[in-house]
Amino acid sequence: MNKRILSVIVFGAALLSVQAQDGKGGISPAMLGQIQQSYQGTPSDKAMRNAIGNNDIRKLALNQENMQDMDTHFSIKVDSKGITDQKSSGRCWLFTGLNVMRAKALARYGFPAFEFSEIYPFFWDQLEKSNLFLQGIIDTADKPLDDKTVEWLLKHPLSDGGTFTGVADIVSKYGLVPKSAMPETNSSENTARMANLISLKLKEYALQLRNLAAEGAKPAALEKEKTAMLGTVYRMLVLNLGVPPTEFDYVRTDAQGNPVETEHHTPMSFLEKYGDKQLLTNYVMLMNDPSREYYKCYEIDYDRHRYDGKNWTYVNLPVEDIKQMAIASLKDSTMMYFSCDVGKFLDSERGLLDVKNYDYESLMGTTFGMDKKQRIQTFSSGSSHAMTLMAVDLDKDGKPVKWMVENSWGADSGYKGHLIMTDEWFDEYMFRLVVETKYVPAKIMELFKQKPVRLPAWDPMFAND
Repeated sequence: MNKRILSVIVFGAALLSVQAQDGKGGISPAMLGQIQQSYQGTPSDKAMRNAIGNNDIRKLALNQENMQDMDTHFSIKVDSKGITDQKSSGRCWLFTGLNVMRAKALARYGFPAFEFSEIYPFFWDQLEKSNLFLQGIIDTADKPLDDKTVEWLLKHPLSDGGTFTGVADIVSKYGLVPKSAMPETNSSENTARMANLISLKLKEYALQLRNLAAEGAKPAALEKEKTAMLGTVYRMLVLNLGVPPTEFDYVRTDAQGNPVETEHHTPMSFLEKYGDKQLLTNYVMLMNDPSREYYKCYEIDYDRHRYDGKNWTYVNLPVEDIKQMAIASLKDSTMMYFSCDVGKFLDSERGLLDVKNYDYESLMGTTFGMDKKQRIQTFSSGSSHAMTLMAVDLDKDGKPVKWMVENSWGADSGYKGHLIMTDEWFDEYMFRLVVETKYVPAKIMELFKQKPVRLPAWDPMFAND
């Protein structure tokens, strides 16, 4: 580095340090006195302080003016049978993707009940993500540890979260099995401990691979080492989740639940008969992100669950455009993968998502004025949970009033296992929708031919559902 430039940098750092030590920008006694005047200690202030100090803020902010009986009628609704439960795991993306296919199987075959095994694709998801991480480490072995991509990889070696991309990546390669062929285990329903242990091992392996690369190891040698490492990961997965079946018998029933036929399947043949083989080609992902230009394609680095998969491509659209495609799909009795910021203004007891549910402004004596764009820009909101969009209620002019999703938090959660959202809440906190291409207008499909804008893996808008 140029000696003169270095001197300027050192001087600048010293100047900042002096300014901090001089107290400029800090809270002075006079400023503190002014700040403290915001709380006057009036009887109403004291009453509010006592109430908030001894109660759940959400309960105090619950808007009594919005507690009227909830309207549960929907003019357009896709029938569903049975509510799934992801338990203490982040597999909402997987449950949602499988529930979209499950609804089609239920309608096609008239089953009284039906559920794909969630643990089966989850097993392969965890193995493929481990490979994605290790290969990413090999690909970036020439970069320093403080490189942004290397840092991101080491911070995110493995998770149980994901998006519809993962459903398409994993199911198209490994197929599906019924729940009876591979039932849940304690580790699949409570994923944190297993994920932490495998992540710790993967980070250890990452340093080993980087050291080998630094010593001049050839690609073939690194591949061999990676394969051995994945063998250890596979064994850990088997110990926690079981051995994925390669073939199995499935007893098909009629509408009354009576056995009709015993079928012999492989995971791929079961996918072909009861699932959707065209996950990679028949679906597009739409997003509503007002912080970015509309009618543009975006691709997110590492937004895939297989190294040999494809980064998912999104088209960013105004929310009204997305609604029209959602309505078209529901009118044709087709559910959709939907993701949103579910924790915002959720009345979990009623299963209602409504921006009027909680009046935090009156409680705190201030306003919270950021719009959707500003919340995204300040990391205050983003997609956090995936569910299956299954119903919409339209007014006499064909405009949506409210929506309903099938959730995966068990039948006792929300409204009979579902959540109902107002159209206003949909506008503010809906982010992604996956729609079959047949419901997408030609002019929107043309947008997918654009060269996508590639965004980094750490972009705030693209955390896992």
